[in-house]
Amino acid sequence: MKGLRRLWVVIAAGALLVAPAAVGGCSGTGSAKTASVQPGDMPEGGEWRGVYFSQLYGYLHIETEGDKVHGKWLRPHKDKWGELHGTITGDLVRFQWTEYTVGAVGPNSSRTGKGYLKYTRPEGNNVDDTIAGELGRDKDETGEPWDAVKQRNVQPDLASIGGTGAGDIGGGDWDSENKEQGTPEAPAPPP
Repeated sequence: MKGLRRLWVVIAAGALLVAPAAVGGCSGTGSAKTASVQPGDMPEGGEWRGVYFSQLYGYLHIETEGDKVHGKWLRPHKDKWGELHGTITGDLVRFQWTEYTVGAVGPNSSRTGKGYLKYTRPEGNNVDDTIAGELGRDKDETGEPWDAVKQRNVQPDLASIGGTGAGDIGGGDWDSENKEQGTPEAPAPPP
């Protein structure tokens, strides 16, 4: 009986020592994951500005201003849209992003992170330029893969994607000056 009690005390003491270490391991104070990619030269005639298609992320519209890049995408199911802002270094863009869920409010309506994209031109004649990279969650730069093909003769239009107001989800025009004209009809008498 005394031996069983000692065993129980040792197990309880061990559990008390391990619990703080386990909780400390979940605190999220670890370092962020960074992509180990190096910038190179852009392919001859290549430019970041354009529209890129990914089966997962849909159409990514990218505009550039000097070494800055701004982009927006709309997922193919139109349930999410996102935006990115970053810096261009040759054939590499590093950016911060936010993706929003259409019609959602509150803390789970958006997610954020960092990412990178690398611009490439496959070998051969008459080929389409591509981008490949990753979207990381929160402070991570690596995570979900993103591969897309640059669309020929398509101009980016960032204003066409996301965040324009209640009309995006059928909110109507209740607060605008666009009101119905005329006088209302009198109610019909009950049968």
